[in-house]
Amino acid sequence: MSPIRTIIMGAAGRDFHNFNVFFRGNRDYEVLAFTATQIPNIEGRRYPPELAGELYPQGIPIHPESELLDLIRTLKADQVIFAYSDVPHQYVMHKASMVLAAGADFRLMGKHSTQLKSVKPVVSVCAVRTGSGKSQTTRRVSLILRKMGFRVAAVRHPMPYGDLVKQRVQRYADYADLDRNECTIEEREEYEPHIDNGVIVYAGVDYEAILRQAEAEVDVVLWDGGNNDFPFYASDLSIVVADPHRPGHEVSYHPGETNVRSADVFVINKVDTADHENVTTVRNNLALLNPQAVVIEAASPLFVAHPEAIRGKRVLAIEDGPTLTHGEMAYGAAFVAARRFGAAEVVDPRPYAVGSIIDTYKKYPRTGAILPAMGYGAEMIHDLEQTIANADVDLVLVGTPIDLTRVLKINKPSQRVRYELQEIGQPTLEDILKAKFGK
Repeated sequence: MSPIRTIIMGAAGRDFHNFNVFFRGNRDYEVLAFTATQIPNIEGRRYPPELAGELYPQGIPIHPESELLDLIRTLKADQVIFAYSDVPHQYVMHKASMVLAAGADFRLMGKHSTQLKSVKPVVSVCAVRTGSGKSQTTRRVSLILRKMGFRVAAVRHPMPYGDLVKQRVQRYADYADLDRNECTIEEREEYEPHIDNGVIVYAGVDYEAILRQAEAEVDVVLWDGGNNDFPFYASDLSIVVADPHRPGHEVSYHPGETNVRSADVFVINKVDTADHENVTTVRNNLALLNPQAVVIEAASPLFVAHPEAIRGKRVLAIEDGPTLTHGEMAYGAAFVAARRFGAAEVVDPRPYAVGSIIDTYKKYPRTGAILPAMGYGAEMIHDLEQTIANADVDLVLVGTPIDLTRVLKINKPSQRVRYELQEIGQPTLEDILKAKFGK
């Protein structure tokens, strides 16, 4: 039989992983192309032959997703694999309908086809949506495990925006590693807080090679999920974070609902700032889909060095880019801090935006009067810096997980807004981790 001619729809993450663990070296399939969306500047490249394997000596082209229907027709594709995350269920089925009408099969790949098994215990932290509070939950879990005496490495969901061959396996132990690998703002937001806590971070493209290297130096592998994707590794304990600021999303987004149905533990985060009715809605939805999972309620309290300096100021609020864009949040920690500590006004940055920041607002019009910290490359970082410089404000509040002044200049008084996970009541994450892995 001829190999099944396949196109993989992705965003430089799960698409590459699915290829590596299932299609690479598999003569029953021929991968004709990847398509790319969500992340800027991915399309127009090739998945390199060094990673694609001997069946693909020229590598595999990466096209914009907008060309998908033409690709199905011209390449005579038999099937299309959907392999990216944080989209509504309805969106997935619209894509499926397009593919089916074009004559190809439409496929989603599950755990049995894509998850790798570790020889070490794996704790995964995932979420129902981007921006639920997954990162601070992962940090909390890492600190508890280290307190228990375990050596821990956080393996981060991929963000390979540069040279894919060089990024095959990346290990980050200090800030020099971040600089050497020319990390984007998005990468730094995920890696720096772990490094600050003394936790090694692994990331890259080839997640089996990453896993085997991490296993050699740690006792526990901590999967630090991205978007609302499900883990690349089979989990011994699955922790899933839900967000009561977006009630109902836990049952209406892909593949967040997969995480809900797979969880051992739910963390309902941000209960300190959410409406009680929304917390109840989320709790009921989680119980309906997965009544066996343990539920923890938690807060993400804000920490600002000089809250008194915010009062009466005209403020520019900068937030984590993915949370505002495909995460669809209209605000974040900086906006909440501005309101809580008496800012006179949160100034709309859109009139001051330039270049790629303007494009971001056009692509994601639901983004509110907040500046997303977009930084997928030097051009975006420059445009972000210029937008900040243009803004007519008294103070800049930075709600991203990193110190932005490490990668760009802020020409105005500024403060960082920090947040960490704080469990409310019992059980706590420490209770659960000790019960599961206590020596």
